[in-house]
Amino acid sequence: MLAILSAGLLSGCGAQGAKETAPEKTYETEADTLGKTEDVQTTQFDWYINYSWFNTGWGNNAVSRAITEKTGVSINFVTPSGNEAEKLNALMASGTLPDLITIGWWEPQVNDMIQGNMVYALNELADEYDMHFYEVADPQAVSWYTQPDGNLYGYPNSSITPEDVKNNDQIGSNQTFLVRKDIYEAIGSPDMTTVEGFENAVKKATAMFPKIDGKPLIPIGAHIFDDTGNVSFDQYLQNFLAIPMEQDGKLYDRNTDPEYIKWLKMFRKLGEEGYLSTDIFIDQRVQMEEKLAEGRYFCMLYQYTDMTAQQKTLYAKDPDSIYIAVDGPKNSSGADYMLPSGTVSGWTLTMISKNCKDPEKAIKFLDYLISEEGQKMVYLGVEGVTYDEKDGVPVEKEEVRKLLLTDRTKYDELYGGSDAYWMLQDNVMQQKWQTDEEDPATMPEKWTYDHTVYTGQYDVILSSDTQDAYVNDRINKLWSETLVQLLLADSDETFDEILEQYKRKREALGFSELQKKKYEYVKEAKRKLGIE
Repeated sequence: MLAILSAGLLSGCGAQGAKETAPEKTYETEADTLGKTEDVQTTQFDWYINYSWFNTGWGNNAVSRAITEKTGVSINFVTPSGNEAEKLNALMASGTLPDLITIGWWEPQVNDMIQGNMVYALNELADEYDMHFYEVADPQAVSWYTQPDGNLYGYPNSSITPEDVKNNDQIGSNQTFLVRKDIYEAIGSPDMTTVEGFENAVKKATAMFPKIDGKPLIPIGAHIFDDTGNVSFDQYLQNFLAIPMEQDGKLYDRNTDPEYIKWLKMFRKLGEEGYLSTDIFIDQRVQMEEKLAEGRYFCMLYQYTDMTAQQKTLYAKDPDSIYIAVDGPKNSSGADYMLPSGTVSGWTLTMISKNCKDPEKAIKFLDYLISEEGQKMVYLGVEGVTYDEKDGVPVEKEEVRKLLLTDRTKYDELYGGSDAYWMLQDNVMQQKWQTDEEDPATMPEKWTYDHTVYTGQYDVILSSDTQDAYVNDRINKLWSETLVQLLLADSDETFDEILEQYKRKREALGFSELQKKKYEYVKEAKRKLGIE
């Protein structure tokens, strides 16, 4: 099993919230300047999205057509068919980066592209072509991503500040403990916050529902295993257990915390007894999406934003078969969860390549997408098509909302709203257009509101060409291998031996020194964010 584990995608989306914004301002595009939309010469940009799962097209749905009419820009999306890093590295090495690039902020290629002079400084393009960019760009996001040379090379999506979290009680986390509603209720809606309660619930669910539509139930679901571990079994579990990020003026070793180890041993025991399906160790996102849409998992520590389409498929088939958020693992003292909100880093960065065929139009295109008008378009869709204004309030058309709740794929094909084009989404700004109507996608998010904290100060980016980054990669790789071995250990004694080997090997790689260096980044981040 260890031999067939392969690297995968760790993705996520930002949390929702609301911040103060300026009064809505109509954005003046090239189309407005010329007076007639049809007079705008359309430029097609190739836009690389560094996620193999992204498959939304451009030009057929209402939103993309409207954006093209407004900006004079059409898009040809480029996505990797296999390993994301290999595809992007190949484009960089060959000098063939597309016009626009969207990539996770933590990816080492971000610094590689900046240091390799492969991308434009957005501020320099704005100075030359589009001063309006500064009116719509978020000042704190700009400050956070401005490099030591004074330039801004990428703009984030889903960026959230500590002030947003502090001043708003409707900013949530995307990390949830999910259970299939009908199965959970059928076994008595048990308490799964303790090791004993969790273990008993899994066994009872498996006994009562061994198969789902003729296929084996997967008792415990999880994100994919990759070269850094598995976020369900490490970061998410640690956050639910409220394992601290730092302690006594230094970064805390979360992977060896006693509370965390106790829960890992419970998962090991369940694995020994046959309750950790082989599927979770080998499936990639495509296979997971298929099984989510079939409702084959009983419970999972999971990023609910990654399964909205599958939730709607389940809801359309049977509203009781959806996944709901409930209280999950807690530490022995019952401490509240520490579920991270989005951070000022956001989720992805969008950059303009030096190969861009029309950098002036590109910066104006980004300007439109991050403006309030652009955000309203990306979120609500096209007025008169997906929603109507009634007494100054946007009201989604009933048939459009029904399709969104039941068939996300078809909705994207026809309409393309609701952040189908998430690359520059501002979840905080979009809060003003959200309604209180319940749907299977928003229920898990609302559960997180009371458990969300800001942890962006712990986002550490190491330049890929440094020794620190090399050491960090090796330690992450060691953990990814160790985590699988721990979960598949045949006894607690073997588990303990594997853990001790991990600690010795990690230290030999330079773990302690790296922790000290990372904490220097954390202290600087706290300073920039005004966190005590």
